[in-house]
Amino acid sequence: MATITFDTLKFANTLKEAGVPPAQAEAEATALSDVLEVNLKELVTKDDLRHEVELLRRDMYDMEQRLVIKLGGLMAFSIGIVAALVKLL
Repeated sequence: MATITFDTLKFANTLKEAGVPPAQAEAEATALSDVLEVNLKELVTKDDLRHEVELLRRDMYDMEQRLVIKLGGLMAFSIGIVAALVKLL
């Protein structure tokens, strides 16, 4: 999970310097810190994406193998039908 540091003191001080009352500045800093903490828990990381890509690659490989087997069976069946028709004619 990604770790992002939010400096509430610096944020509150910046608001105070801009003329925001101290109590409001501190409350806004705390509220923003809480929001960021909740939202960052669901943040996807590069490792998460790499893992999902690897799973997709495995699935694609498995599907490719099944498709090759099915197509090979269909070709063998078709050749058998053609051979049978050639014998009959």
